[in-house]
Order: sequence, then structure tokens, then C-alpha cells
Amino acid sequence: MNMETYPPVLRQLSHNHINPPDPDEEDDLQDPDPVPIIDLEKCLDKDNKKLEEVCKDWGIFRLVNHEVPLTLLTQLQELAKELFSMPFESKETACKGTPINYFWGTPALTPSGKTPGGAQNLNWVEGFYLPLSQLSHFNSQLPTLESFRYLLMEYERHVSRMAIRIYEGIVKKLEWNLKGTKSYLSTKTGTVRVYRYPQSHDIKIGWGMEAHTDSSVLSILNLDDQVTGLEVLKDDHWLTVKPISNTFIVNLGDIMQAISDDKYKSARHRVKMNKSKERISICYFVFPDDDVVIESSKYKPFTYPEFKAQVHEDIKNIGYKIGLRRFQQNQDA
Repeated sequence: MNMETYPPVLRQLSHNHINPPDPDEEDDLQDPDPVPIIDLEKCLDKDNKKLEEVCKDWGIFRLVNHEVPLTLLTQLQELAKELFSMPFESKETACKGTPINYFWGTPALTPSGKTPGGAQNLNWVEGFYLPLSQLSHFNSQLPTLESFRYLLMEYERHVSRMAIRIYEGIVKKLEWNLKGTKSYLSTKTGTVRVYRYPQSHDIKIGWGMEAHTDSSVLSILNLDDQVTGLEVLKDDHWLTVKPISNTFIVNLGDIMQAISDDKYKSARHRVKMNKSKERISICYFVFPDDDVVIESSKYKPFTYPEFKAQVHEDIKNIGYKIGLRRFQQNQDA
């Protein structure tokens, strides 16, 4: 692993914490894989109760039968690895003056290199934030980033299709009027974050990503199918999510929990650094339209921009996200 390709704040990961790849080393994995499986083609089936049960009990599931070309998923992972392996200065310079945000180390996903709340909140991660609706409006001067941008424009068609179908299945289970709730999920808000986590065997130095819930309606994750790291909290136990080729991991976010009146749960998850390999993940997030008011019997009315602003304020002032508790009815968080 070439630490010189990482931002300076992450280069303090001492080589004493890095192990050479060991082909015989096995991570602690449950067998069989603990995450429930949902077939995308059956999401809208009336008699399919599994989606409802999984949203209630887990808030996370593995998606199969998604019809996304495996070649596209492989190309995205390969290009992401090429992109991250470039010199730090090249990555930073290439994003200036574009809608793409290159970030590292902080839960707030800002490019400051500073850590809100103190050094203990440092996440061992670097990444790119790409608002999908803006990708067609510019060209990157960095060939690798330009190729990645072009692939993401194709990828967007697939992930937005999946998000809509999953959402429609959830709406059916909640017996909502779909016409009146469509704006709760707006594909024009779709963003992709591409993450790279360094390898390390020493958990004492911190996490790739600390335990959190997503602020989205839905998140759809394309994992590196060779490297473990993602863990999900279930019944007060952390379970390792297996990297399985040609599948996606979907988790519900805070907005879905709010609009379901807490019937469904926002999955709490974290990322542990792998002992012998770097790890790449590509995650699609989708949100409500900015002017849509989230109404719920459990929470005060709020819009997503208000929720996002509160999250960033909490991270800045106290170092971590409070999230939905800030908006609970008749309760001061």
C-alpha cells in the first residue's frame, strides 16, 4: 500500500500497522451470510411479505436479480482503484472548480482535513462525492476521473431504477398512496460517494467509518467483492457483511425511518479496516426533494435540508451525529 497516495492527515497510519497480504488469512465471517436477501423482481409482489419483515427487523438487505451488468460493476471498481492510486495532489487539483468534492478523514465529508470533535473522531477514509445530476455538465482534465464520470452516468440509470422499485415496494407494504408520496424519494437528488479504506490490523487506531446511520431515504452499496469491512448492528451484536459478487447491499436511512413512523429502521453500521487489503466501496444515496416536508407522528415536521443542516451543526459542535433524536416530538435532544 502506497501511503503517499493518501491525504497527509491519513499518512500517519504507521507502516507498523500494515500487514503484507496473506492469502491464507480468513476474516471472521458468519456462515451462512447473516444479511437477508431480497429479489428486486419480487419487490412489488402483493404476497411477498419478506421485504416488510426485513425493513422492520433489519433495515438492511442484500439485493439480487438487479439486472445491472456485471461488467459495469467490475469496471467501476477497477477505475475507482486507479483513481485512488493517483498522487494526492492530482486528485485534489482535479476536483477544484467541479461539482465533485474530494474529502478525507471527517464524518462531515468536508475537504478541510480537519477533524471536528477532536482527533478521536478521525475516520480512516478518503473519498469522492459526486452529485449525479451534475455529472453531464462538465469534463474533467484528469483522464481517469473523466472515465469514471462517464461510467457513473450509465450507472445512474440502473441505481435510480432500483431505488424507485424498492421504494414502490416499501410504499405498498405501508399502504401509502404512492402518488402522494413520490416526492419523498427524488432521483434527481441522487449522489454517489466512493470510499477507500486503508488496511490495518490495529483497531485501536480507529475505524474506517465510525458507527452511524445514513441520512438518506435509501442507500445502495456496490462493495468490493474480495474485501470485508462492513458491519451491521443487529440485536446489539455487530455482524460482518460478506462481500458477495454481483449483489448490492441496500440499507434504509433516517428519512425512511421517519416517514414510516419508526415502523422501519435506519440501519446502524460501521466499517472496520481490513487486515491485509485496502477496501473500495461505491455507495448511491437518494433523498427527498428539498422542499418536501417530512411529516410523521413521531417527529416534528422537517425538510431534508433542515435535517442535513442539523447533522452538520452537531458534527461541528460536538463531533458526532445525533440525527432523528433532534426532531422527536415533545423531546429535547
